[in-house]
Amino acid sequence: MGYVLAMMIMSTPVLGQDRSQGRSMVISRGGIVAAESPLAAQAGVRMLERGGNAVDAAIATNAMMGVVEPMMNGIGGDLFAIVYDAKASKLYGLNASGWAPKALTIEFLQKQGLREMPQHGVHAITVPGAVDGWQKLADKFGRKKLAEDLAAAVRTAQEGFPVPEWTAAYWADTVDLLRSDEAAAKTYLPGDHAPRVGEVFRNADLAWSLQQIAEHGRDAFYKGEISSKILETMRHHNGTMAAEDLAAYSSEFVEPISTTYRDWTVYEMPPNGQGIAALEMLNIMETFPIGQYGFGSAKALHAMIEAKKLAYADLAKYIADPRGQKLPVATLLSKEWAKQRAQLIDAEKANCEAAAGELPGGSDTTYLSVVDRDGNMVSLIQSNYSSFGSGIVAPETGFVLHNRGGLFTLDASSPNALAGHKRPRHTIIPGFAQKGETRMAFGIMGGWNQSQAHAQFIANIADFRMNIQAALEAPRFTKYTFSGCDVMMENRFSGAARNELGGKGHKIQVLGTFSESVGGGQAVLRDFAAGVNYGASDPRKDGQAAAELP
Repeated sequence: MGYVLAMMIMSTPVLGQDRSQGRSMVISRGGIVAAESPLAAQAGVRMLERGGNAVDAAIATNAMMGVVEPMMNGIGGDLFAIVYDAKASKLYGLNASGWAPKALTIEFLQKQGLREMPQHGVHAITVPGAVDGWQKLADKFGRKKLAEDLAAAVRTAQEGFPVPEWTAAYWADTVDLLRSDEAAAKTYLPGDHAPRVGEVFRNADLAWSLQQIAEHGRDAFYKGEISSKILETMRHHNGTMAAEDLAAYSSEFVEPISTTYRDWTVYEMPPNGQGIAALEMLNIMETFPIGQYGFGSAKALHAMIEAKKLAYADLAKYIADPRGQKLPVATLLSKEWAKQRAQLIDAEKANCEAAAGELPGGSDTTYLSVVDRDGNMVSLIQSNYSSFGSGIVAPETGFVLHNRGGLFTLDASSPNALAGHKRPRHTIIPGFAQKGETRMAFGIMGGWNQSQAHAQFIANIADFRMNIQAALEAPRFTKYTFSGCDVMMENRFSGAARNELGGKGHKIQVLGTFSESVGGGQAVLRDFAAGVNYGASDPRKDGQAAAELP
């Protein structure tokens, strides 16, 4: 009898596999690339296997993402990156967001009869920064030439790829926009329809553009044949962009900003990005015992939602391009400011009109992360802003021009007022965090969802002790609006918690199980003490975390 009992115990499934997360982390002593597309992740992994480092892999992955998910990102958009140099134990930030054409001013648009920034079309286009960003990253950190980093993307654009599920859904939603521009329709609607799941899509024009960049570097885009095609399109659409707007553009290295949350230090890019809102939100959350409340509890969710409202109110009032104006970054990052803001949170009532604090004395995106075998790490985010951006394609280039200028305001009193050669307030943000000998590169996409999603991810790690895969998969809330009591929430949060929140005045829209509305993310983590890397990929996207072979 004892023998039978022992055999029954030995054959019982391991209880550790009874878990809430659907995927396991990818764990390796070699490099790992986490991206929205398996093809993109594999392009990055192959760079690692051929002797490239994390930056080479990030560029290869990003270039491939522009081929296989062209509505979200590409060489017609902007880029931000945080790079961790393991040998120097130093973080670098790269702001590759473009500026408005010099002649695109408030006065010019008002003379066109416009009272608000256009969200599509030629006057929403700012100079794309991604290609210059690739060049800066490759020159400073890369081991391989840019041509080698781009080779897989060139080949895939030329030969084509079968369209995956999420990408097909995004494509189908933008048919009307693409039909409004002849070159866009010719490029992206073969047979006059959006490619369906499994259809092979080829883009020979994009292969040509990428090959131009591979051969001639960033000058091909900003001074060469690609720029000539862009400028001809600007003239055709009566746009303001001139040769000097492209030729004079340069991305810049900046110092990341940071705060502490529990025992982690969390880094974001400084303005003009929204990352400061994630840090302020974490500072406000830190004044509450979130972990003691319990994951998914009404108490925890209420505190986090209210912290979001306050941080975003400050973002809307005070944050823009810092060049030429003084922004209160240090104040908004301080723990004292967070304590003042936290006092405005009523534990029993939702605040439907959160206002910015008074200072003393006065959409659519792709994210990827990489860690290599040496511990170098890249957190990179790149975007067209809206799906297929402005909706305008320069003929024979194969890529859409973004609409990032739509984030400016025509209110001359705002720090984010439109002006020539000024960068708009930006939504896309790469994240980074560290604790002891652990380093983590992470990001979660989705317009104004991003800062609040970053804060929830960090809370999942720091307060609720989740691993990076569980932290990405866990249900999230999101609130895209900057006022009101509306909030969207995945249905995996309990009905009891949602009812309790409703009693406090939150107006909840229930989303699906893994909703695109709360954004999809990727993450990699390095345990330097053990020399082991970890990767995670969000099931809300088509992608994966992939490890290089030894």
